[in-house]
Amino acid sequence: MNSQDFIPNNEITSEVANSVKTLIQAIGEDPNRQGLSRTPERVGEAFQFLTKGYREDPEAILRSALFEEDYRQMVVVKDIDFYSLCEHHLLPFFGKVHIAYIPNGKVTGLSKIARVVDVFARRLQIQERMTTQIKDCIQQTLHPLGVMVVVEAQHLCMQMRGVQKQHAITTTSDFTGAFTRPETREEFLRLIEKGS
Repeated sequence: MNSQDFIPNNEITSEVANSVKTLIQAIGEDPNRQGLSRTPERVGEAFQFLTKGYREDPEAILRSALFEEDYRQMVVVKDIDFYSLCEHHLLPFFGKVHIAYIPNGKVTGLSKIARVVDVFARRLQIQERMTTQIKDCIQQTLHPLGVMVVVEAQHLCMQMRGVQKQHAITTTSDFTGAFTRPETREEFLRLIEKGS
């Protein structure tokens, strides 16, 4: 589902809009001036889209394209773009997710892997939790020989405010099964290196 297909819930939009109007007033602005008059409703609709992952089932997404296949080599989907909201400041963090799994009799559609990333990214998040949630979902649904997830992200809560380090990248990883072997992890990391 892209943003053009998304239909916000009017009741939620109204509730969020009332809160945003209060916020605008609290910082000393006039929520009724021309440039801000529709901002509360826009924010209400935007936040529903940005948190739609709460209303989606990532395991069902993977199961919707599950195929029996006798392939036992690494499957890598890299450079999956994502956008999320830091739960501490409600500011965006964004970057790329790289995923590998080694099938154990079942594979899933490649686009489903990317959709699972979107489900977990479209929630109030921290990068560490999101990394583990993606790994756990793939492991529990596909039962592969192993899964590894690497997430690289920039955090606006660190770039726009606080320490204001504009070029800092945060990298997290988590893995199971066959990826506990250093040589398997190293193969995956080689495959996701830039320019490979």
